[in-house]
Amino acid sequence: MKIFIDSANLKQIEQANDMGIIDGVTTNPSLMAKEGVYSDTEEHYKKICELLENVEGHVSAEVISTNYYDMIKEAQNIAQIHRNIVVKIPMIKDGIRAIAFLSNKNIKTNCTLIFSPIQALLAAKAGATYVSPFIGRLDDISHEGMNIIESIRLIFDNYSFDTQILAASIRSNMHVLSCAEIGVDVITSPFDVIQTLFNHPLTDLGLEKFLKDYKSLNS
Repeated sequence: MKIFIDSANLKQIEQANDMGIIDGVTTNPSLMAKEGVYSDTEEHYKKICELLENVEGHVSAEVISTNYYDMIKEAQNIAQIHRNIVVKIPMIKDGIRAIAFLSNKNIKTNCTLIFSPIQALLAAKAGATYVSPFIGRLDDISHEGMNIIESIRLIFDNYSFDTQILAASIRSNMHVLSCAEIGVDVITSPFDVIQTLFNHPLTDLGLEKFLKDYKSLNS
């Protein structure tokens, strides 16, 4: 399972990449705005891609257009920023149509804002490189977010789709564990959740005891 960081913060991306476990990055307009990136988004995307050149990691960059022709124009411009850019397209009718066009042009796409298995099926049929079901947001409205992941995995395996499942809106390390058990291709997670993946109290206690015993032998 690949692990992407869901961030537009260059420092966080660099720190996560230095851990040696990061395979890519996802961003969106909200994350870019959080970092104060409003105008020179192209340069910011380039910097993100350069940080991940050692792993050839995909970087998802989202269109802000919502009609077919504008999405295509914007997507083609975004794709030229760097060879590892993946264009995020919203799960709407014109979005699926745009994904089919871009797929035929060999432009990698990530269909975002997916909340049902049928939406994921349509995106896969259109040729999306990734589909991004939002687990946490489904949990927020009292739906079991992991259920959609299980259904999409079953559908994609039934029909041998090449489209990869990129689980988004990850809120906890339990989300990460469940995705790994189901067989998700990729998870994208905020930096703070990634940091929790290393932690276990017994690891801390065990290391503390080993170091204490070592000191007693050499005192």
